[in-house]
Amino acid sequence: MSESPELARGAHGKAIATDGLRQAIRRGEVVPGQRLVEADLVERFGVTRGSVRSAIDDLIAEGLIERVPNRGARVRAVSREQAVEILECRRALEGLIAAKAAEHATAADLARLREHADLLTAAVRDNEPLKYSALNHDLHAALAEIAGQRTAADLIGRLNTQVVRFQFQLSLRPGRPRVSLAEHLAVVDAVVARDPVAAERAMRAHLDSVIEALNEESEES
Repeated sequence: MSESPELARGAHGKAIATDGLRQAIRRGEVVPGQRLVEADLVERFGVTRGSVRSAIDDLIAEGLIERVPNRGARVRAVSREQAVEILECRRALEGLIAAKAAEHATAADLARLREHADLLTAAVRDNEPLKYSALNHDLHAALAEIAGQRTAADLIGRLNTQVVRFQFQLSLRPGRPRVSLAEHLAVVDAVVARDPVAAERAMRAHLDSVIEALNEESEES
């Protein structure tokens, strides 16, 4: 039995609102603590109020949004301590992804990773931290795709979105992209060498470095 046009439009509208709002949170277009006005979101994404409400419910389940009694929904604020906990969880999952990528990468995958490493290097050389940050995200996504570990990739996606504000701040910290570049190149080298143990170790070392940098910012502020 085929899906009715009404249900199909509803599902499509919900997907548009969910993805659009998730991306807006990731990019910092809506900030932690900001109240979400349904009418504004309906106009922004061109969907129904029902689609917006369903999208908000889904993002509440992901931990990106929270409902406040008598005040509606707002973007969830994640403390620095919570961000560190999230990164500790990511460390284990990202290490698994790197190891699986080293095991499963094809020759074409390895060529793509080498090319990506060159792009990261160029972004740091040319002092383009925002470009480097975007390429950084793309590299992690490419490793997840190569690894084929969908459960870990899904969990990482949910966790990563919650700490996007802190990651953005770190990407603009003087000298941080150069440190991060060396760590990512170590991951790529291990995957290209098809060494899952070294790949996992390099990725976990990278997340350790991110946690350390976040803690240093906390001490300085």
